[in-house]
Amino acid sequence: MPKSRALSPDHARHIWLSAQRLDTAAPFGAGPAAVLKAIAHLGYVQIDTINVIERCHHHILWSRLPGYARAHLAQAQSVDKSIFEYWTHALSYVPVADLRFFLPAMKQYRQTPSRWFGSVTPLEIRKMAKRLRDEGPLSIRDIGDDELVDKDHPWASRKPSKRVLEMMFFQGLVTIGTRQGMVKTYDLIGRHFGWDKPPKPATERQITAYLLDRALRSQGMVSLDSVCHLDAPRKKAVRELVESRVRRKLLVPVHIEGHDKAEHWAAPETLAQERVAPPELTHVLSPFDPLIIQRKRLKLFFGYEHLFEAYVPAAKRKLGYFALPVLVGDRIVAAVDLKADRAAGKLLIQNWTWLEDAGAEAKAPIDDALGRFERFQFGD
Repeated sequence: MPKSRALSPDHARHIWLSAQRLDTAAPFGAGPAAVLKAIAHLGYVQIDTINVIERCHHHILWSRLPGYARAHLAQAQSVDKSIFEYWTHALSYVPVADLRFFLPAMKQYRQTPSRWFGSVTPLEIRKMAKRLRDEGPLSIRDIGDDELVDKDHPWASRKPSKRVLEMMFFQGLVTIGTRQGMVKTYDLIGRHFGWDKPPKPATERQITAYLLDRALRSQGMVSLDSVCHLDAPRKKAVRELVESRVRRKLLVPVHIEGHDKAEHWAAPETLAQERVAPPELTHVLSPFDPLIIQRKRLKLFFGYEHLFEAYVPAAKRKLGYFALPVLVGDRIVAAVDLKADRAAGKLLIQNWTWLEDAGAEAKAPIDDALGRFERFQFGD
């Protein structure tokens, strides 16, 4: 195998920031079409229920789409039907063009149902499918005839129908046609997309190539961990594909100076790009942002290990319940713990932690970014 090429920490960060499109003010344009462009480039955008401030899927898109409106995401999902929801490393928005790469997982759920849904019977699924055919799309709020049961998990529902719909979702029998906040409306997947017949499922080789290409596009410089985030069983196949591409000179082994044991790879054209320091743009990022969510990678590239403390006892928190990393240029300089006061229409700063001596001049652009985020938070 070729010798690994050493990259300076600055160079590695710039490659990643460029791939994440955080070094450009409006990289995907504006309007509903920009939502699809952003999700297609990133590969997926994570969804999460926490709403101390704006939920993370809107926050991630707003960070790359300055004119982003929540209605743009709703249009992409429910009107244009160009994105859909499914599980990546977490529940996420994914381009419909990539749906075939998820069909084998849906089939696997049908063949081997998760123990999480162990109480759901085939009869319940058939009954729910008939109900959807007869009544049209349904949310759990539309189902009022359930016999309520005791919860067996904090995130569970007392309505048995919810677990049936969730199982059908993972099995690819239904999809989420619309979403109001975290209330999902389910529809039969074929009816929602208007299929005469469903797409052809991707093969395992195609899925492996998809995962690698998705990571190369959105990360620029990849490792096995970053390609297979929370999906360790795929590492063997991904490594074999990487080694094949290295032999064909389609990928180059690289590492960050001082971290030669941390294997990474990049495309030759990525390394050949002119090296220009990114502009001093300021981003207040979600802790679920693709730049932040892989904590080990973040520490390697930025020397910063983000602490997500929403589930940490208050007395043990350092940054705060829902601290947001602040990116200025190519440095993460602060973490700001925010909370939305929705009655007053204001963002409250619970805690502000400087992570490095950014200088007095750094405060003004951060304040400006927080102001823009506040206006987005409470806008239409």
